[in-house]
Amino acid sequence: MANELRYGAQIHLQNGYNGWQGGYLDTNSHSSASGAKYQVATADTPTRGKGTGTWEILSATGKASGQPVASGDVVHLRNLYGGDGGYLDTNGHATNEQKNAGAKYDVSTSQARDRAQGTGRWRIFARTSDPADQNVRIGDVVHLWNLYGDNGGFLETNHTSTLTDAKYDLCTNAYYNRSSDVADWKIHQAQA
Repeated sequence: MANELRYGAQIHLQNGYNGWQGGYLDTNSHSSASGAKYQVATADTPTRGKGTGTWEILSATGKASGQPVASGDVVHLRNLYGGDGGYLDTNGHATNEQKNAGAKYDVSTSQARDRAQGTGRWRIFARTSDPADQNVRIGDVVHLWNLYGDNGGFLETNHTSTLTDAKYDLCTNAYYNRSSDVADWKIHQAQA
């Protein structure tokens, strides 16, 4: 079907906070966390730096490149900054302020697909799609649930970021809609 999201595709992920004003998932600055590569925040545009807001979607269960992504699949998200910005990963605990709102883990990128068991694995859930054939499409709204410890939480924006040119900080949360659609992510096709 037209517009299906397929493994190997390059995408931008726009956060739904405050009427889609949450920014785009972005790598920004080196991370000092053990095993981490870059810090992750949102930015006003998907092209803050070359590749910083571009993510390649890969199967974590062996589905081939070109196969459609189904709602409920387990995926890796590889950042394309510098050709290899690392894999989206939970690493360390959320800040105390974030924990007061249900947060679980901090988010960065890692050189390894799975820095520790499940840290780089995300189960993708589409809110809905048209047609309703279980596949995910460009333009769909998804939640990304981390598999660390079988319960790593939902990827969300949480508090203003202190990184240069960044918008909001990222963490995972026990709740999929803690406030104002902070864990909603809209899939956009990246321009080649």
